[in-house]
Amino acid sequence: QGQLVESGGGLVQPGGSLRLSCLASGSIFSTYAMGWYRQAPGKQREFVATYTSGGNINVADSVKGRFTISRDNANNTVYLQMNSLKFEDTAVYYCRAVAGNGRHYYWGQGTQVTVSS
Repeated sequence: QGQLVESGGGLVQPGGSLRLSCLASGSIFSTYAMGWYRQAPGKQREFVATYTSGGNINVADSVKGRFTISRDNANNTVYLQMNSLKFEDTAVYYCRAVAGNGRHYYWGQGTQVTVSS
């Protein structure tokens, strides 16, 4: 009953910027922790950033200083601002939500980000 819909992916040149959005609906509430993960072709899905309902933020070392996660609870949306993009950032980016009790997880369908000259 919970749904996550990502948007904002696309083609961008190295050094460029892109902002991803994730709209939550259904059984997903503001008390859920929200996060972003990514998966490149032939590789496993990896952690990018999380933002808990209590305001704690964690960012992967590979994107630290370049990516920023934020959330707008009034509009049930979480964002990922990506700056100084590199070729290795090319991947499908997925939004994730997890309940405070850790027993319920939801994944979005993913949005493609391609960094190319």
